[in-house]
Parts: sequence; C-alpha cells; structure tokens
Amino acid sequence: MNRLYRLFKPLLFLFDAELAHKLVVAVLVLWSRLFPQPRELKPRLNEQDSKRLKQTVFGLPFAHPIGLGAGLDKGRVLAPACFRLGFSFVEIGSVTPRPQSGNPTPRMFRIVARKALLNRMGFNNDGLAPVAARLARLVKQPGIVGINLGKNKDTANEHAVDDYLAGFSALAKYADYVAINVSSPNTPGLRELQGTREITELISAVVRERNERVALPGGRRVPVLIKLSPDEPDERLDAVARAAVAAGADGIIATNTTLSREGVEEFPISKEPGGLSGAPLTQRALAACARIHRATEGKVPIIGVGGISNAADAYARIRAGASLLQLYSALVFEGPMVAAEIARGLALLLEKDGLTMAQAIGIDSRM
Repeated sequence: MNRLYRLFKPLLFLFDAELAHKLVVAVLVLWSRLFPQPRELKPRLNEQDSKRLKQTVFGLPFAHPIGLGAGLDKGRVLAPACFRLGFSFVEIGSVTPRPQSGNPTPRMFRIVARKALLNRMGFNNDGLAPVAARLARLVKQPGIVGINLGKNKDTANEHAVDDYLAGFSALAKYADYVAINVSSPNTPGLRELQGTREITELISAVVRERNERVALPGGRRVPVLIKLSPDEPDERLDAVARAAVAAGADGIIATNTTLSREGVEEFPISKEPGGLSGAPLTQRALAACARIHRATEGKVPIIGVGGISNAADAYARIRAGASLLQLYSALVFEGPMVAAEIARGLALLLEKDGLTMAQAIGIDSRM
C-alpha cells in the first residue's frame, strides 16, 4: 500500500493541504463505517517480534508501541480504519465541549522538502455530543482508543477546568485513556495553562472527577495524561512535568507542535503562524522526552511524539524515555503503512542490541 501511495502522492500534494486532509479523512470514515470491526490488529508480527514489542502501559495492553497522534481524527472516530493501517492505539481529538470551526483558512501547509507540516487549525471539531454519539456506536476494537480533550477558544483560562471536566464527564466512559491538551499553540492563551499552579489545579480536578466515578457501580479507572509543549525553557519543563506527576497524572505526552522555525527558516511558508510538526521537530521533541524522563525519574510512562518517521527515530525516542510513540506527519510523507513498517523495524533494532522494550526505555537518559 505504501508503494501505491508514493506513486499517487505527487498528485495528492497538488491539492491544498487541508483539502487533501479532508479527502483522506473521508476515505477513512467510509472504510470505518463499512467495516467497523477489524478482526485483528495489523501489522502481522511474527511471534518473536510480537513478544518483543508488546507491553502493558497504564494498565492497558499495547500490541506494539506505535500509535496515531491526535489531530488526524478530530472526532470522526476513524479507529477501525486506523487499526487496519497498523497502529496499536489511536488518539481522537482534540475535542472541545462546544462545536467550533477553528481558525480561518488557509490554516494547514506543507514544507515538502523538510517533510514538515505547519498548521493553525484551532481545535476545529463537532463538540462533545456528536463525538460521544459516534463513540457510543463504536464496536469493540483490537487496539487502544484514547481521547484528547481541549478547551473552547472563547472559554477564559480561569474557567478552563470546567471545559476539561465537561469533556471528561462526556467521553471518558468510551476511552481507554484521556489526554489533556494544554499545549497547542493555535488556541490563544492555552499554553498559559502550563504553569505549575495551573497544571496542578487542572490535573487534580480531572483526577478527582475520575476517582469519584471509579467509586460508582461499574466505575473504571481511566488513565489521565497531560500533553506538553516542546517550547518551554528547560527548568520550566522540569517543573511542569514534576507538578503533573505530583498532581496525579498517569502519563505525559511529549510533545505538541513547536513555534520554532529552526530548520525551515529559508522557506517563505515558515513565516505563517502556527505549530510546526514533522522532521524539523525530531531533535527538539527527543530532547524534551529525555528531559521529562529524567525530571520525573521515570515514575510515569511517556508517549513520545514529534518528528518520528522511521524505526531509527522510534528507537531513539524509546531509548530517551518513551514507552509508547505517536505519529501524524509521517503518515502524510511516508505513507499509510508507516506504522507497520516502523513496528517491524523497531523489533529488529531491539533484537540487534539484545534488549527488551523494558530494558530499552530511557537507557540513554540514564547514561
């Protein structure tokens, strides 16, 4: 399938980036609705590779570490198609309490020469009620489904906790885990919620809500994760990560897109506002992952995301401290089966070094 994609990619890239995104989503929606229950999780790994890659993280079984990051599926619930593409977990969102159209277009751009995307989408989504209805209809899947929560653009930061609590209340029942997004650069003022006091208050409130629900009949402990920015100064990133863990976060997603234009400065499109993802983010996100792993002393798992496009990138992120990984831009530039390719390549790299996943996680951050 990747070879076929690479054949047609130049044609697809003739379209505006957001239009191409919408066309791909339309195909995935149709695929998911026509065939809602994958019989098995791809890629089909041999017994040795499967044993090497599978893990239990947040108390959940992951067949391998490669997942789909938030941003592709903003609430359409494309999980069946995405599991067929080889992802072991899928993150839906960001979803806000009320529907919002996002920022004015154009708001998504490619920098093809650097395998980068620049976007300022602004949490465009249908809101909680339609997304909850779609999730309620989702049949049992072979992988893990996470939900990414955001706040509405017109919700003042002093009331942001209410938006995240509303999102948790509406969608957690359908989620294997919930991620709190306070790090998108495309909602004005959102990153101001990454202060240690704000993070502590927000996570504590959501964890309290989760724990109260656990106490109810049929209650379930849904892991709560926080997604952080790669643009925080080192000491602030350390402090925020420690505050998140102290407040009860079960894991950290490192990282969101960056406002830096390092590596793409010569391209006129880089002057557009928005968050940069893809290959130019690789080293920045890798360093943030390693720093968070050290700052938190490995107390909670990290999902590494940002500029991962091949098995070597994936292995480096695991060695820096990530237990799981997410892709998005690589899907655009490398093709629909990139997750399967990376999973198989990662198994080979672990075998070459004689390491299990547990042994590899954070090994370079401990040196």
